[in-house]
Amino acid sequence: MNSHPSARWKQDGRERPRVVVLAAPNRPRVDSELPTILRCIEKHAEILAVDKEFKYDLESCDADLVVVLGGDGSILQSARQMRSRQRPVLGVNLGKLGFLAAIQPDRFVNVWADVAKGDFAVTNHLMLRCEVYRESELLHSIMGLNETSILGGPPYSMMYIDLYIDSTLATTYACDGLIISTPIGSTAHNLSAGGPILRRNLQAFVICPISPHTLTMRPVVDTADRVFELALRVDHPSASVVVDGRVVCHLERDVTVRISRADSTFQLISVPGHDDYQALRDKLGWSGKPRLVE
Repeated sequence: MNSHPSARWKQDGRERPRVVVLAAPNRPRVDSELPTILRCIEKHAEILAVDKEFKYDLESCDADLVVVLGGDGSILQSARQMRSRQRPVLGVNLGKLGFLAAIQPDRFVNVWADVAKGDFAVTNHLMLRCEVYRESELLHSIMGLNETSILGGPPYSMMYIDLYIDSTLATTYACDGLIISTPIGSTAHNLSAGGPILRRNLQAFVICPISPHTLTMRPVVDTADRVFELALRVDHPSASVVVDGRVVCHLERDVTVRISRADSTFQLISVPGHDDYQALRDKLGWSGKPRLVE
């Protein structure tokens, strides 16, 4: 869903938004571009903090916008730091791929004045909530932007994972792992495992087995309104629950992993001239060079 919000800071009698700048640590290019970007931001906004360690409490601060300097991993980090209180994010690509952090530094300088006035569109992206239970006891609860995965390590062996959808057994996967991905995450681990690319504002999840033993076990797309539960049918010595690349816990047979739509959505600021298919062409090599038939 795209929306064009009014500038909330003006409703409070303020003409300038309050901004937190998240700058990826230990990145020479971020360090070199940061002073110029900060000077640009200060012309039209109040900077509450510059976080170069990914430690600032974004959930409880009074920011209107978050400007992220780095790559897609830094965008994921901003979502983690905001937790249940998501704010609009503008990503400046100072990393490698830049699928989410799509604006180059020189373009940022040109669009920032309009963004600070509230002249921007926000795309609300589906987030997931991963809950880990032992019977009725909640052990872990974490929000994710990309995916929840069941992954194994050494000693490497096949996993047998039961998938329940809305409390009904759908299937048992014999596989090396299983990914449940959001549309944003569909171009991450899911894509590498052979899953489909989803339009980023779809309200859906992808269920993607990793190296399934049965070749007819293909990735499935289902509505985000369902509740997905995962459980090991057979104990596995190294199975882990992983959310957005971070290990949540070791997965044991008596534990259930529940994945559902999060209450919050990730709010990514869109700028004119950028769209999903352009990103696929530019970032994922979709430009194509077909050989013409003579």
